[in-house]
Amino acid sequence: MDLFNDAVSAITDQLSGLWPNPAENPHLVNGKLRPCPGTPNCVSSETADPIQKVDPFTFSGSAEQAWDALKTVVAENGGTVRDSDKEYLWSTFTVPVFGFVDDVEFRLSREEGVIHVRSSSRLGFSDLGVNRGRVGQLRGAFRKALQA
Repeated sequence: MDLFNDAVSAITDQLSGLWPNPAENPHLVNGKLRPCPGTPNCVSSETADPIQKVDPFTFSGSAEQAWDALKTVVAENGGTVRDSDKEYLWSTFTVPVFGFVDDVEFRLSREEGVIHVRSSSRLGFSDLGVNRGRVGQLRGAFRKALQA
C-alpha cells in the first residue's frame, strides 16, 4: 500500500507545480473572510448565498485552545498552514492525483464563540463538492479534538 501512496504522492507533487499561485495571498477583507466568487467551487460561513453557505465551527471555553486545536486538525488532515496569527489562518490542501490546490481560510471570532471558514478552489468552475466535504471533515475532526 505504501508503494501506491508513494506513486499517487509523486504524481500529485508533479501536477501541483503546473497550477498557478494566486496573484496575492489570501487575507481578511474589512475584518472578514473574502467573499466567494460566483462559482460553485467555494463555500463560506460568512456568505448570505445559501448555495455557498456552510456553518462556522463552534466552540465553548478557551478561544486559544480552540485555535490551537484547529491548527492541529488542519495539519492532521493534510493541510499546510501558510499564514497564521491570533485571529486568521490560511492553509492549503492539495487534491490527490490532479494536484489542484485549494485555499482554506479561518477567522476566529472570540465574541461569537465561532471560527468562520472559507474553502475555495483556485481553478475551475465546479469542484464536485470537494470544498464542502472538506469543511465537513475538518468540522468533525475539530469537534473530536475539542472533546479530547
